[in-house]
Amino acid sequence: MKGHILLLGIAVFALGVVSALENGLARKPPMGWMTWQRFRCITDCNKYPDECISEALIKRMADLMVSEGYLDAGYDYVNIDDCWSMMERDADGVLWPNPERFPNGMKHLADYVHSKGLKFGIYQDIGTNTCAGYPGMRDFYEIDAKTFAEWEVDFIKVDGCYADAVKMVEDYVLLGEIMNKTGRPILYSCSWPAYQEEEDIIPDYETLKKTCNMWRNWDDIEDSHSSVERITKYFSDNQYRIQPHSGPGHWNDPDTLILGNYGLSYEQSKSQLAVWTVLAAPLLLSNDLATVTPEIKELLLNREIIAVDQDPMGIQGRYVQTIRNIEIWKRPILPKVKEVYTHAIAFVSRRADGAPYAIEVNLVEDLGLRINSSIKGYKVYDLFQTDRKPVFVRANGTFETRVNPTGANFYRFVPVVRNTRYGKHGSSAGNSV
Repeated sequence: MKGHILLLGIAVFALGVVSALENGLARKPPMGWMTWQRFRCITDCNKYPDECISEALIKRMADLMVSEGYLDAGYDYVNIDDCWSMMERDADGVLWPNPERFPNGMKHLADYVHSKGLKFGIYQDIGTNTCAGYPGMRDFYEIDAKTFAEWEVDFIKVDGCYADAVKMVEDYVLLGEIMNKTGRPILYSCSWPAYQEEEDIIPDYETLKKTCNMWRNWDDIEDSHSSVERITKYFSDNQYRIQPHSGPGHWNDPDTLILGNYGLSYEQSKSQLAVWTVLAAPLLLSNDLATVTPEIKELLLNREIIAVDQDPMGIQGRYVQTIRNIEIWKRPILPKVKEVYTHAIAFVSRRADGAPYAIEVNLVEDLGLRINSSIKGYKVYDLFQTDRKPVFVRANGTFETRVNPTGANFYRFVPVVRNTRYGKHGSSAGNSV
């Protein structure tokens, strides 16, 4: 599904400001879990009791988010996607959850999620119907906004099926204003760029940033490495157009992480995680947390990688170049040393020739790292092998890594200050290693 998020703050609302851009929410890329990619629109709870979109599924995932350490690592949203509602609204236009699959209602479910220290998210569509054919929000924006606020929803993904790709922008803006007026702080995820891109319409990103906190840029992800590659290529091909618009409070969204499902090998899982982290992407899992293997769980709970994704500057990284079918992706992060940023750099293999492939790169010419008179080189930390000692690479030196087929290696390059002679007063102008 194509999704997007809007946030609003009670304090901001109290001041009479309706823009969602500076509402205090989503200052870092949102993290959590979502139903769609793994569980789609499975609604037969008799045949598939552990997979159907239901209160039981959401409670089970919320419990696992806590017991398996995901909440402690920063994943705090639990979001229902499509197929949760009745097929028709009631006589007053109110939308209700399916009573067989959600017997205690959404307010009860939100309370349960909140009791675990998590946040609760839901799905709707700006058009007449959702993508799966359930009632959409068109002509019911105020009723739905009031309903979601009463349910104490924290996140709403608003899709764009059954709506005009041009006219939907006005509706997304209107819905954002209505949501703000409820006084409920709700992270607002929008989808209009994904639908406009399909029709070769360049989205108005300035309006987008003032309306939404995150937005789907392109196609839905599917459970395959080829799908991840297609989305990655969209982001590299269009990076100079879309990268400047992502940042604290408003994020480009390449769609959910599919690690832990059926379609990615371990190496390919590393590849998606590395690229999404460089992109400063929201990290929304869509898997069955009960069946995630230990090695994939270790990737998802890697605190070093999460710290890069959640870097407070919120700068989206970029594709640098491809050398012998190894893509290089780079993102500036903190700390900044002598006016030089630390960088997270991913080496992503598009090779499938059977053996790990060695690549040697120059820090300046190939990676574009900055060197000045204060910096003598970089310490390089392996983000996938955090127990390894860092290696030091001198300024203008070369770094070599060996990448497994269809996999990725991921490093943090930290600037190292040159040794400084002590003056007669015994003070030093910088750190030394």
